[in-house]
Amino acid sequence: MGHPFYITTAISYPNGRPHIGHAYEAIAADAIARFQRQAGRDVRFQTGTDEHGLKMVQTARDRGVEVRALADEMSGYFKAMCDKLEVSYDRFIRTTDTDHHRASQAIWQAMADAGDLYLDRYEGWYSVRDEAFYDEKELVEGEGGAKLSPQGTPVTWTAEETWFFRLSRYQQPLLDFYAANSDFIRPEARRNEILRFVEGGLSDLSVSRTSFDWGVAVPGSPGHVMYVWVDALTNYLTGAGYPDGDMTYWPADLHLIGKDIVRFHAVYWPAFLMSAGIALPKTVFGHGFLLHRGEKMSKSLGNVVDPLDLADLFGVDGLRYFLLREVSFGQDGSYSAEAIVTRVNAELANAFGNLAQRTLSFIAKNLGGAFPETGRADLADAQLIEEVVVACAGLRAGFDDLLLSQGVEAWLRGVFACNQYIDAQAPWSLRKTDPERMHAVLRTLVRAIRMLAIAILPVVPAGAGRVLDQLGAAERDHVAIDDDGWYQRRVDAGAVIAPPTPAFPRLELPAETEPA
Repeated sequence: MGHPFYITTAISYPNGRPHIGHAYEAIAADAIARFQRQAGRDVRFQTGTDEHGLKMVQTARDRGVEVRALADEMSGYFKAMCDKLEVSYDRFIRTTDTDHHRASQAIWQAMADAGDLYLDRYEGWYSVRDEAFYDEKELVEGEGGAKLSPQGTPVTWTAEETWFFRLSRYQQPLLDFYAANSDFIRPEARRNEILRFVEGGLSDLSVSRTSFDWGVAVPGSPGHVMYVWVDALTNYLTGAGYPDGDMTYWPADLHLIGKDIVRFHAVYWPAFLMSAGIALPKTVFGHGFLLHRGEKMSKSLGNVVDPLDLADLFGVDGLRYFLLREVSFGQDGSYSAEAIVTRVNAELANAFGNLAQRTLSFIAKNLGGAFPETGRADLADAQLIEEVVVACAGLRAGFDDLLLSQGVEAWLRGVFACNQYIDAQAPWSLRKTDPERMHAVLRTLVRAIRMLAIAILPVVPAGAGRVLDQLGAAERDHVAIDDDGWYQRRVDAGAVIAPPTPAFPRLELPAETEPA
């Protein structure tokens, strides 16, 4: 296999069940991982749960259960979500895993050996919900003059003995690194935010807590557990084998995270790694939020939707396709039942699904299911294949540059070209007037559909897989790159197919969401 590609999601905080934002990040990361595997890369894909910290302690206390029991239960929901959505992770990591504790203590010791940790007393504003400390200048005013974090979460004044990390020492090294590595923080808006933050000056960071004991113990400092971000961020190293493995997959190629935690990944994390003498990841990509009908999801608004319910309503392929096609990757996006049904039916079911269905049904009905062996070619055939090659190359270029929706849009141009071709060539008419030409048209369509199905596999693995199964294609993930620069398989002349079934059924709008 090709050189390694290591991709991670943020690890989810499991004090509540998964929401659509968690599903979006997992699906996007999975599509990228599948795409890289298809390109022949040796992919390592990691996701999981971040199970330590004060929020978990408080949630367990409120529910009257042990913290470990809560972590086991809630982590299971996130793993079930990934499995339901066909997320092809190589490891589902939990910060309660034994090897992760060992890795966290190893990087702590490396930072201590570098002289970057010191014991002092912390007094300042802390957000339990964000697991973050904030300077006074960062706070915003809420109702009644209440002090809130920049994310609008409540903050409390905290005072306790704590270990500090000398973050201030790394202001200039970070700025130098950003300047030398323009792709480290993406998209550009996130990069600009981080540059302004770091240029404004960095204060040393509190990295341990003594007010609770649910976490990774600080080596040689009884009563202290690691502040959750040291613990949580180290999961990426744990998955790569740190500190005892060969670190084949490090540095990570891509940390895929929500835009609200870019600071932790693009400032604190690289500073920790610099201190420990460990190579920095190549790219941190902060994607946008998903809004429900243009509104931020909120329990008080009653618009928090379980992603498994959406998958049951619209199918896993339908949900995956909509999220990757509809949302410009890196920006906020909006979803609704109507938007999902409209998009999936128009493009996936009608345009591509129907193209495959009517082509294969015609072959099954008129040629006994046998792919044509001969045919009279025409310039239109070569032109179609060229359009499909360009469309699939556009998908590849989009995914290579993390422009996922643009990649799918490019792919669609190949689908639309096939539909125009089949309507113009009208094989149902050629069946009586020119059978040899009909054979060539069908051979061309089978080749084009095969190419399109392989290209879209990372987005809709189940449905595209069904199309390939019906085309008699045994392999899916790894295929040879042909002279056209994309993946395709030869048309097996004479192979016999069974009457096809729809790979992408049309969706119906759930009755309770239908417009009045």
